[in-house]
Amino acid sequence: MRVSAVSVEPNTTGVYLNEFGQPLGPLVPNWQGAQFPPRQVLAGWGCRLEPLDAEQHAADLWQAFSADSGALWTYFSAGPYATLAEFTAELTRRAQARDPQYYAIIAAASGQALGLASYLRIDPHAGSIEVGWLHFSPALQRTRLATAAMVLLMQQAFALGYRRYEWKCNALNQPSRRAAERLGFQYEGTFRQATVNKGRSRDTAWFSIIDCEWPARWRAYQRWLADDNFTTDGRQKMRLAELVAIESHCAMAAD
Repeated sequence: MRVSAVSVEPNTTGVYLNEFGQPLGPLVPNWQGAQFPPRQVLAGWGCRLEPLDAEQHAADLWQAFSADSGALWTYFSAGPYATLAEFTAELTRRAQARDPQYYAIIAAASGQALGLASYLRIDPHAGSIEVGWLHFSPALQRTRLATAAMVLLMQQAFALGYRRYEWKCNALNQPSRRAAERLGFQYEGTFRQATVNKGRSRDTAWFSIIDCEWPARWRAYQRWLADDNFTTDGRQKMRLAELVAIESHCAMAAD
């Protein structure tokens, strides 16, 4: 059996064809895969992401999450927890995992842990990685610090060679969907009856940012996180969604 020859350049319609006239995806020159993310501290814009350590972070996180009525756990596959001991035991178990790889979100100014995040479904061979288990306390929600945490994780993932950065959530979780869209993730569709969560059927909404989109997103994030984008009382001057749209339009115009 002959091996199909793949055309290096697309034909006049922009589609890659093999010798049988079958369409193929574009070549990925010299693809060697991405690197598995090291467990290391990520820092910037007043935020620090530390590899999860239950002994170090559980008490702070328990206190921060206790400021919520419990609604934050609705769309999670785990929780809520009745006691600090039960919560600490769960974090201890999760901190030992390689994938997902969990991080505590720390306010650098106070040193207090205010939220959780993780990398998961880490596939260096395919160049795909997901951000998830996002649990933001009331003190972290809708803050510059929360955005900084998301940007730091994304920045490292693309620096490690990942081509695809995923965000998935319960399709009914409107705050999570809005957060993905604000950051410039592209909605890709909903997987119906994807799983069962706490005894209830869950549809999962998929979002992504891919490597060719990252430079424009990175410029938008830097502009939004810059000190001069905030007033002295901490209010934003330009919305992140506006900056994402501006930088995306500029990138398209330059192509």
